[in-house]
Amino acid sequence: MKSLYEQIYESIKQDIVSAKYKVGDQVPSEKELSEYFNVSTITTKKALEKLTNEGYVYRKRGKGTFVSKNTLDMGNVKNNVKMKKPLFGLVLTTFDDSFGNKLIASIEEASHDNCCIILRRSLSIPNREDKVIKELLEYGIDGLIISPAKAEHYSLEILKMVVNQFPLVLIDRSFKGLATTSVSTDNKQAAKKGGINHLLDLGHENIGILIPKDNGTTTIEDRIKGIVEAIADRKMIVNHDLWCSEIKSPYPTHEDTKKDIEVIKNHIKNNPEITALFALEYNIAVLAKQAVEQLGLKIPEDISILCFDSPPRNALEWNFTHLQQNEEEIGQLALSNLLEMYNGNFSIDDIRVSAHLVEGNTTVKNNVTSGHLNV
Repeated sequence: MKSLYEQIYESIKQDIVSAKYKVGDQVPSEKELSEYFNVSTITTKKALEKLTNEGYVYRKRGKGTFVSKNTLDMGNVKNNVKMKKPLFGLVLTTFDDSFGNKLIASIEEASHDNCCIILRRSLSIPNREDKVIKELLEYGIDGLIISPAKAEHYSLEILKMVVNQFPLVLIDRSFKGLATTSVSTDNKQAAKKGGINHLLDLGHENIGILIPKDNGTTTIEDRIKGIVEAIADRKMIVNHDLWCSEIKSPYPTHEDTKKDIEVIKNHIKNNPEITALFALEYNIAVLAKQAVEQLGLKIPEDISILCFDSPPRNALEWNFTHLQQNEEEIGQLALSNLLEMYNGNFSIDDIRVSAHLVEGNTTVKNNVTSGHLNV
C-alpha cells in the first residue's frame, strides 16, 4: 500500500496529466490539500515537493504552486531535474564518549551521497523534545530518527507522523502501544547473558543493582527483565533489597552527584553482603566507583562493578568491565530504514542488535565470605 503523501501525489499528477489543471494553473495549497484529504500539512507538503522535483509543478514563494510547461513530456523533464537530497532530523537525549558519539559518526558516514542531517538534543526533557521536533518539522525535514525522552510519552507531532506514515525511526528505545520502527540494543539479552550471568559465573550471588530513578524507558525496563530472567534461570530468588533505584543520574547537577554518591554508600552499608554492583548506565558506575572508594573499599577485590557502555580507553588505563553496544550498526540500520521509508517502502520493524561483554579491571572472582563493613 502506498503512503498517504504518494496517494496525494498520484491524485494531483493525474489531474495535471488529464488536463484538469492546465499549464500555468495554480494547484491547491498545502493547507487546502490537508483539509481535503484530512491529513497533516507535513504530508501534503511532501506530495507537492515530489511533484516539484519531478517537474510537474513549480512553486512561487508567497504565491503558490503552479503547473509547469511541457508536462506532457515528463520523461525528458525527469531526466533533466536534479533530485534533491532528503533532509533528516536526528534527535538524541544526549551523547558522549560512553554512548552516542559512535552512533552519530556512523549515521553521518552513511548519509554521504544519500541525505543531509540536522542534529539536536532533548536532554531527556519532554517539553524540550516537543520543541525540537516542531522546529525540525517547520524547517522542512523529510524524516526523523529519534531517541525518545520517555517510553510512556510521545508528542502530538510524533503521533501525527505515525498516522500519516511520515518517515520515523526510533533508536535505543521504543514507544509502548505505538506501531513504529525501532532499532536498539537487545538490552534484555545483554543484561541477562553478558551482564548478570557474568557476575554469577564469577561467584557473586549478592549483587546490588543500581537503577536510575527515572527508569520508565523501555531500555531500562528490558535490562531489568534480563536480570530477573537470569536469576530465575539459576533457580535463585530475586532479592529486591539489594536493588537501588534512587539515583538521579544520568544528568545530575554537582549537588545531585554528591547526593547520589551518598545514596550508593548508604545502600552498600545497609547491605554489607553485596560483593558486586551492576550499574544499568555508565554514569551510575562512575558514581558507584566513587562511593566504594569513599567507604575505604577496593575495586574489584572488595566489590566488583559492571555496567553498560564505557568510554574507549587504552590498555594502560583503568577500565570498567562493561557491555558494549554496537552503535555503528544501530546508526547504519536506523538510517537505511529511514531512507526506505522516505522512498515509500513502509514497514514496521523491531530491530534488536547484540551487545558484547568487554572485560575490564573492575570485576574478579568472588572470594569474600563475609561482609566488608562493620555497620
